[in-house]
Amino acid sequence: MKFLLIMNVNPAILDALTEAERAAIGEGHGEFIRTIQKSGELILTQALAEPAASAVVRAKDGQQVVTDGPFLEAKEFMGGFYLVECENRERALELAKLIPDTRVEGLGVEVRTVMFSGGMELEM
Repeated sequence: MKFLLIMNVNPAILDALTEAERAAIGEGHGEFIRTIQKSGELILTQALAEPAASAVVRAKDGQQVVTDGPFLEAKEFMGGFYLVECENRERALELAKLIPDTRVEGLGVEVRTVMFSGGMELEM
């Protein structure tokens, strides 16, 4: 089964951490990546830019419009993800607990089952 482990980032929480604490999170991600590469469970990981660098395309008055940023009310945003393949949800939760963000109050990792997966194998 495939799971998306979504890292929810809260900039205020990260800004309150010491430089050493932020470095420990980075080192922890490196260790996590090595662990899931070795186990063969890592498919892909990506870090995302802050929402200020994003745009939203949506319908308005029957036309597609583009606006800067999502301007969500939430304090958290998707900062990155790991796409993993493992035997079940319990293992996905075990993996999520290995991500260093889960040890920092105010940060978290959302575990979502991938319902459909397509890629380069699709032909038009």
